[in-house]
Amino acid sequence: MDFQMASFITSGLLVIIGLYGVFFVDNVLKKIIALEILGSGVNLALITIGYNGGTIPIKLPGVSVEVFAKESAYPLTHALVLTNIVIEASMLAVMLGVSIILYKKYKTLKSSVILKED
Repeated sequence: MDFQMASFITSGLLVIIGLYGVFFVDNVLKKIIALEILGSGVNLALITIGYNGGTIPIKLPGVSVEVFAKESAYPLTHALVLTNIVIEASMLAVMLGVSIILYKKYKTLKSSVILKED
């Protein structure tokens, strides 16, 4: 099994673990952690799509542009991952703020208790 296939399998496992945590765990903080794991799985899948085995993304002198473009990694996926990391960080801050408000109001972070009291 090569590196790219192992990365796809790992990203799939991270997505499955994240989805399980979001849908089947009762604690709000654990759901937030599961969402972060899910996002990491998506980021790993995007990086793996743009991966081109064994080449460095630096244009060396004497290498034509055509050869460099064919052999280097695909930069769009890396840009998407960087954007996704920034979005995830801001979402994490908002979710943690909301969880603090929920804990102050309900004195618990169990989502089943919070949903029953509304």
